[in-house]
Amino acid sequence: MPRPKALVTRTLLPDALDIIRAVADVEVWPDEAPPSASELHGLAAHADGILTTIMDRVDAALLDAAPNLRVISQLAVGLDNVDVAEATSRGIPVGYTPGVLSKATADLAFALLLGAARRTSESERWLRGGGWQIQFHPTHWLGQDVHEACLGIVGLGQIGREIARRARGFDMDTVYHSRTRYPDAEAEYGIRYAEFSDLLAQADFVMLSVPLTPETHHLISGPQLAMMKPSGILINVSRGPVVDPAALYEALRDRRIARAALDVTSPEPIAPDDPLLTLDNLVITPHIGSAALPTRLNTMKLAARNLVAGLQGEPMEACANPEALA
Repeated sequence: MPRPKALVTRTLLPDALDIIRAVADVEVWPDEAPPSASELHGLAAHADGILTTIMDRVDAALLDAAPNLRVISQLAVGLDNVDVAEATSRGIPVGYTPGVLSKATADLAFALLLGAARRTSESERWLRGGGWQIQFHPTHWLGQDVHEACLGIVGLGQIGREIARRARGFDMDTVYHSRTRYPDAEAEYGIRYAEFSDLLAQADFVMLSVPLTPETHHLISGPQLAMMKPSGILINVSRGPVVDPAALYEALRDRRIARAALDVTSPEPIAPDDPLLTLDNLVITPHIGSAALPTRLNTMKLAARNLVAGLQGEPMEACANPEALA
C-alpha cells in the first residue's frame, strides 16, 4: 500500500518532522517566506494531509485544489486563517495546538507589559543613539509602576489565565472580561469580573488575549481607546485585527493613551512604512509569543501527531471539528 503524502508549509525542527516521516512521504516548503496562494494550491494538489501555519489561507479554493486531502493540522491555537466550516462540510478534520503555548505566550505578554511600562525599548534606542547622559536626572525616563497596578484582561482562556497567574506575583489588582464568567478562576487567581467598558476605564494595563472572530474584529477601536485612562497601556498578544490599527495610531500619536505593546499586527507582517512604526511610545515584536525553543518544539510535535492521526484515520489529540468525521 503506498505511503500517504504530507505537505508541510514551513520548515520544522527535525524531531517534529521525524514523526511525520515515519508514516508518510513528506514535502517541506523550504523558503523563509510562506508559499503564495498559487504555490500552495499547486503543492497541495496531491497531498493527503497538510500541516499549515497562520500565514497559509486554507479556504474552499485550496480544498478544491487538493482533492485527496484527508486532514489539516494547524501549527497554532488560532484558526482564523482556516475555513473550518468548509473543511467540516467535506469531512476533513482540522487539528490545532491548544494549551502547549499558553505559558510562553503569557511570559511574552508580561515582557511586553513591563517593557511598555518602564520604557525599556524607547530608552535603549535613545542610549544606542548616543543620548546617554551620565548625570542622573530625577524626571527623566519616568514610566509606570507595575506592582499593585490594575490589570484588565480581556479574554480568560488558557493564555488569559496564565497572565492572571503571573499578575499575582506583582500584587496586581486584576479584573477580567469574558463572554463567560468564571467563578473558579476568580477564586483561584484572586481576580474580579468587570463589564468591558468598566474594565477599560479602570485598568492601568489592558491586556488582550481573545481569539479573532467576527465579534472581536476591531474590538478595540476609537471609542474603546477613548474609554481608557490617558496613562493607560494597551497590550495585544491575541491577533492583530482585534485592534483597529488606524485608531491605535491616532490615540498613541495624540497621547490619548500613554503607550501600547503589540506582538501581533494588522496586517501581518506589518509594512516597513506603517505609521505605527514611527511612534516612540509603541513596543512591537514580530509575533513571537510561542517562540521559546521547548514550547515551539512541543507545539510542532503536537501538530505533527495531529497530522499523523488524521492520515491514519485515528482521533487527534486536539481537533477543532470532530463532527467532520461523524
